Amino acid sequence: MKSKFSMGIDFGSNSARALIVDVNSGQEIGCGASEYAGGDKGVYTDKANSHLARQCPDAYLKSLSTAVKEAVAKASEKKGFSAENINGIGIDTTGSTPIPVNNRMEPLAGLREFRDNLNAKAWMWKDHTSMEEAEKITALASKIRPRYLKKCGGVYSSEWFFSKIWHCLNVDKKVFNAAYSWVEFCDFIPAVLCGIKDPLKIRRGICAAGHKAMYSREWKGLPDAGFLGKLDRRMAELLPRLYKETYTADTVAGKLSAEWAEKLGFREGIPVAVGSFDAHLGAVGAGVGKGELVKIIGTSSCDITVSPDNVKVPDIPGVCGIVDGSVMPGYYGIEAGQSAVGDILNWFVSGLCRSSHSAFSQLTEEASKMRPGESGLLGLDWNNGNRCVLVDPKLTGMLLGMTLHSSQSEIYRALIEATAFGAKKITDRLEEYGIHTKEIICCGGIAEKNQLFMQIYADVLNKKMKVSASAQTCALGSAIFGAVVAGDFKNVETAQKKFCSFKKKVYIPIKKNNAVYNKLYALYSELHDSFGTQNKKTGHYGIMKKLLEISAEAKAGK
Repeated sequence: MKSKFSMGIDFGSNSARALIVDVNSGQEIGCGASEYAGGDKGVYTDKANSHLARQCPDAYLKSLSTAVKEAVAKASEKKGFSAENINGIGIDTTGSTPIPVNNRMEPLAGLREFRDNLNAKAWMWKDHTSMEEAEKITALASKIRPRYLKKCGGVYSSEWFFSKIWHCLNVDKKVFNAAYSWVEFCDFIPAVLCGIKDPLKIRRGICAAGHKAMYSREWKGLPDAGFLGKLDRRMAELLPRLYKETYTADTVAGKLSAEWAEKLGFREGIPVAVGSFDAHLGAVGAGVGKGELVKIIGTSSCDITVSPDNVKVPDIPGVCGIVDGSVMPGYYGIEAGQSAVGDILNWFVSGLCRSSHSAFSQLTEEASKMRPGESGLLGLDWNNGNRCVLVDPKLTGMLLGMTLHSSQSEIYRALIEATAFGAKKITDRLEEYGIHTKEIICCGGIAEKNQLFMQIYADVLNKKMKVSASAQTCALGSAIFGAVVAGDFKNVETAQKKFCSFKKKVYIPIKKNNAVYNKLYALYSELHDSFGTQNKKTGHYGIMKKLLEISAEAKAGK
C-alpha cells in the first residue's frame, strides 16, 4: 500500500502545532510546536486597558515554519515516511481574530508606519476592547434586523468580527483607512500558504463567517449595507471589500505555492483546505457526531455539537452560533462555551493561594475525599464574564457559604463544581430546544489529567464522559480535512472512523452524587437568575455591574 500522509496545523492562543498523520493507519507519527514571538507569550497587551489582546501575523508564520519542520523531523524517524507523500494540509486557528490587510494581502502590522501600532496587529479572539460597539450592534440589530441575532444566541459579542472592526474605526481611523480589507486568521493562513495576494480572491470559511460575522445564506451573506451604514457609513463602504461567498472546510482553498513548498520541504501544489476555528475542528478530531457533544476544556471551554441539516434546528438563545456546515458538511454546527474554566482554578491556586503548580495535585487529592455538598459552598463561574447562556462579559464571579472553617481544598472543589453547573446550563438549554446529548467527549489537558474534575462533571451533567485519545484534537481535525481535500477519504465521517479514538477510562455518573448535585444545581440556578438576569423580584441583576463601575471610578481617580 502506498504511503500517504496528511498534515494538520493548529494555531492556538500562544503557539502553533503541526501534526502529521498516516492516512492508511490513522496513527499520529510526528508533532511539532512553536510559541509565538513578541509580547507576553505572543500576546501584546496594554496596561492602560486590560481588555486589549493583540498578536503579530508575522509571528504566526514563523511559528508555522518551525512547528512544521519539527513535526517532519519527528515523522522522519518512522519507517516509510517521506515529506513527498504529504498529500493535503488542513488549518485551524483561534477566532474571531481579524487581521487588517492592504490590497496586496500584506498585514498592516508588517508595514513600517504601523509596526509599533497595536491596532494594526491581529485582534486576538480574547480582545474585549469593543464591548461598547458590541452592545450597540446588538441594540441596532434587535430593533431593525432581529434575524441577525437569532443565529448567534441573541447577543453580538465584543469577541467578534464587526465589533472589533468598528472599534478600530472609532479609536484609530488611520489604521481603519489603511485597511483595504479585514481577514480572519483562519482565512489568512491558507491564503498565505497558497500565495493568494488579493483579499477578494480568498475562499473564506463558513465557520468564521457564520459564527462571528452574522453571515447566513438565509439573507444572502453578510449584514446588508443599510444595517452597517447605521453603525457608520464607512462600515458600509467596507462591505464590498470583504466577501460574498463562503465555503466548508472540505473545500480546497488553493494549492501550496512554490514559495511555501520550498520553505516547508513539501511538494508544490498540495491542496490546502479552507480554514476553520480551532474548537470546531477540535470537535471533528475528537469524533463529534449526532448525539455527541465535544467539550474542549482549557483556560476556557468550548462546546461543539452537530445536528443533521436535513432537519431545521430552531434558534437557540444564548449559544454562540448555529451555522450549516461550520463543523462538518451536512450538519448544523452548534457552538457554546464558558469564558473561564481552567483560568478560574489557576487564579485560585496560583494567584490567591500563591502556590506552585504542584499544589494542584495536592488540592485535587484533598478535594477527592469530600462528598458533594460537604463544604457548604456554592459558586458562580463568571470570573471572566458569562459567554453562554447569558452572554454578558460584565458579570463577575461569586462564592457563597464561606465560614471561618472553609479550607482551600473546599473552595477548590466548589470552583470545579461551579464550572460544572455552568456547563449544565448549556446542555440544559440545548436539550430544551431539541438538541439531545447521549454522551460527552472531552479533550484538553484538564480532561486528560484531572480525574476529580471529570467525575464531578459526569455526576453534575448526569452524562457518560469520554476522553479523546489524541492530545492534539484540533490539529487532528485539521489533518482529517487535509486528507479529505487530498481525496484520500470520500467524506469527514469516513476519515473520523480511521483517525479518532478514545482513552479506556470512561466516567460514569454516580447516582447518589447526582442526587445531591441536583439539589445544589437548583440553588445555583437561583443565584444564576438572580444575579445574571433582570429579575424584578430580587433586584440583584445590577449589583455586579455597579461594583465594576465603582472600581473603575476608583482606579481612574488614583
